[in-house]
Amino acid sequence: MFKLIIWDFDGVIADSEKIWLKNRCDLLNQKFGLNWDFETTNFYLGGMSDKTKQAVLENLGIVTDDNFWAEALRRDCADMAKGLKLTPGIKEIFSRRDIKQCIATGGIKSKTEQKLKAAGIEGLFKPEQIFTADMVEHGKPEPDLFLLAARKMGEKPENCVVIEDSLAGLTAGLRAGMKTVAYTGCEMNQSPDYLEKIKALGIREVFRHMSDFQKWLGLS
Repeated sequence: MFKLIIWDFDGVIADSEKIWLKNRCDLLNQKFGLNWDFETTNFYLGGMSDKTKQAVLENLGIVTDDNFWAEALRRDCADMAKGLKLTPGIKEIFSRRDIKQCIATGGIKSKTEQKLKAAGIEGLFKPEQIFTADMVEHGKPEPDLFLLAARKMGEKPENCVVIEDSLAGLTAGLRAGMKTVAYTGCEMNQSPDYLEKIKALGIREVFRHMSDFQKWLGLS
């Protein structure tokens, strides 16, 4: 029995990862004439904090400035104002009191607070249960954020289960020495090719429905 669930937000708690990637795809194409499609953007930048995205882009020879990321955030906030759809079945797990739960997301603190409100769950997690990319030096795929979450929540890595959707997040969970499972309920993660990439990481538990994850945890 695990003692702590560490939730990713984007693509797990809500189908929001595609929103941020689309905004960055559009901006990169507009500013740099890249002609990237969504799949290319996801390949290079999926599941990462903006800080890590910036470093990846620089390695590709694409140098972005503060204005670029400020505009990306402005577009994100405009989309969040329309609301975020919560993943079906997830509130039932959030309501459980027989296992600790926290969020460890690649977003920054201020944006994460907006995401929680947009999804209608701002009252379900206390500030001390929310961990964001600006709390650590290295974001996903490095394990720093998950290790911080476990330490602050008072649990050893081997007693934690990470639920992630992105390859970067899944890699971070594995590097943290935690049980790591994949959620593929979002449309962008349902291709056979993506499933093969998940399995290539060594991930064996893949869930398309939160009810199945809940049963696997033994909480049903």
